[in-house]
Amino acid sequence: MSKKAFDMIAEGLNEALAISRGQSKPARLYVPAEIDVKAIRDKTALSQGDFAAAFGFTVHQVRQWEQGRNRPTGGIRAYLMVIDENPSEILALLRSATGSARKAA
Repeated sequence: MSKKAFDMIAEGLNEALAISRGQSKPARLYVPAEIDVKAIRDKTALSQGDFAAAFGFTVHQVRQWEQGRNRPTGGIRAYLMVIDENPSEILALLRSATGSARKAA
């Protein structure tokens, strides 16, 4: 192994340790490959149709994700992570943005 390769690996390991110890923030957002859409929707206590309407999805998308026929793509997975973290706040932001857009039109 070359010195350069070793140094890069060591740097990555040191960064990982600092992140795990809370001494540093990750440089990139980690978006998991799998998202449990049903668990996120259950947190909101919304039906598939209401969840889809509230967050800008189609009912078909929500059903496909929950039944495992399709997976949300990268940007949608990140959006679902935000919804999962605080669904009521995201709903309030979306309602506020919708109200502002109607006033401007």
